Formats: sequence, C-alpha cells, structure tokens
Amino acid sequence: MNAAVTAAALLLLAGVPAAGTARAQAGTQLSRRAPEACGATASIRRPATAGPRPAAYRTVALSHQAAARRLWYDQQGELPIGLWSDATVVLRAPAAHGTVRLDLASRGFSTDSVEVQRWVPASHRWVDLAAARSSAAFPTRGSFSFPIATGASPSSPETVPLRLQDLDTPGRLSVTASFADGHGHRYRAPAVSSTVTRPRIDFTGWPARVTLHRGGPAQRFGLTVRNTTDRSYPALTALFYAYGTGAGRVLTPRDLVLQQYLRGRGWVGLPLLAGACDPGMSTALRPASGVALAPGAVETVQLRLAVAKGAPHAVGSAFAGLAVQSGDTALAAESLPFTVRS
Repeated sequence: MNAAVTAAALLLLAGVPAAGTARAQAGTQLSRRAPEACGATASIRRPATAGPRPAAYRTVALSHQAAARRLWYDQQGELPIGLWSDATVVLRAPAAHGTVRLDLASRGFSTDSVEVQRWVPASHRWVDLAAARSSAAFPTRGSFSFPIATGASPSSPETVPLRLQDLDTPGRLSVTASFADGHGHRYRAPAVSSTVTRPRIDFTGWPARVTLHRGGPAQRFGLTVRNTTDRSYPALTALFYAYGTGAGRVLTPRDLVLQQYLRGRGWVGLPLLAGACDPGMSTALRPASGVALAPGAVETVQLRLAVAKGAPHAVGSAFAGLAVQSGDTALAAESLPFTVRS
C-alpha cells in the first residue's frame, strides 16, 4: 500500500474527515506525514525536482512600478492546493552576488505546509529552497532563502523563476521578498498576498450509522468534486479504503463487494487489494489514472458497498473511507464506519 493510501487510511480510521469538505469538522487539517506500511515513515508529498521549463511569459515587460524598484516579487493571485503556482523574483540592484529571502505569513494553515522551488537553468531542474520553518509560538511565520550570483543592474535585470504550493488547507499566503548583497545593502519588495484554494468536495449517501448485512443489499454512496479554483487539475484521483477486525479475525478483500457506476457500462466491480503488512484493503476508483477537471467542471462518482455472505461473524464493525488526491497531495478524506450483522 503506498504512502498516500496509508495516510488517508489513518485519517479515516481515526474518524477524522479532512477540512474544507462538506462534512468536515472545522479546523481539522490533513497530516503531511504518516507511517508507511510496515512501520516506515514517509512524506505524503515528495516534491519533484524535475519539471517543466518556466513559461516564456516570465520574462514579459514589467510595469513601471516594478521597473523603478531594485527588487520586485510577484506570484499568482490564486494558489490551488496540490498544484504548483508561478512566482518570480526580478533583481535590478547592482550586485555580483547575494541572498534572496522570502518571508511568508499565512492565515488558515501553517507555513510549514508550503513548498517553494527555484528553476536552475544550468541543470534544467527545479530545486527546493532552504527553509527556516515556523516555531510553535509562530506557526504562521516562515521563510525560504537562496544564494544568487548575478550581474544584475537597473538596465539589465536578473529574473529568477520560482514556483510554490500549499499542501494543507485553504486560506491566504503573503510573501515579502528581500535581497542582501553581503555589503550592508538590503532591498525589499512590496508584499504580495494570494488566496489558497482547492476544489469543493462533497461526500454523499453515507448516514452516520450504517448497518450492512452479510449477503444483504449494498449501501449506495458517492462523492462530487467541483473545481471552484481558477486552474485545471490534470489528474484528480479517488481512493477507497476498508478495515475491519474482531476476536482475532479480519475482513479480507473477498469479504467486501465494492462497485462503481460507469457511464455506458453500469455497475462494475472494483478489485480490493490487501495491504502488504496490515489487515486493511484499498483500491483506486476508475479511472485509476485520474480525472482532468477544468475550472468550473464537476465530476460525480457513484459507488455501492456490500458485505459478502461468507464474511467472518467475529467482525461486527468496520471502517471504510474515501480520499481525493491531486498527485500525492491529499485534498479531502471521509470516514465511512459501518456495523456488520447477519
């Protein structure tokens, strides 16, 4: 079972729905780290260093206000969770080298959940910036920095493409850039603030108390994803997880029957895969490769779950759950507990 599935499962088994969903508890946040199967620890999000070259628009002519400043910083006005968003530093201060620093202030989440990368033309790769993480006293304050060798001048600016993303919950993120040339000169750009957003995700059809009978009818449920952001999500995926144990017996994939309604095919069974080192089981909903969702688009998934007639009688209760992700970033999760009866 991969780290993302395991992370979602731990949230679900704890009965913690993700913040920002239709049935979420106020203030709940998705954990960015969780135990991997077999006890190893792994990050839910592993920032990739390889990626697309910065778009050509990064070098467009600056406004008169920007051109008049020795240092300028800008970022996209909306920062959808789970997607990289563009930012740019433009340096006009006459300096051979120095250090650029980005001071972050957040509202609604910790700055520890923010990732920032810089494009390095020589290696054609994105690299992580050095971070000074927030403290327990100030969880909404953090910073990133990087050294720079430059031949910048007022007439020949140095443009540094950056990208950033938040991995946690919606809110606002303000960034103030500064540059120190190592000779006592420090330049500061105006602060830039953006809204951190994510798609709206509604989980439906699963009451607070559900009883499934062995060999009995299935419980219908599902989820709806509305892309309320201004950006396209290239591959949103949904995961199902289930776990049940009692008196030394556990539920296995043959004890549950999960089906998904597919257009043109009707109800189709989904194979549940047992965990490598734990008694849980999981599967990716169709299409496993994910769904592309443009701004304003809506995707609905219909499911039904039943307990097989031969499921062990020692197991009287179980947990199931759904998680929605963008890549390895969890966007929302919902716990689906149920009672098993004969």
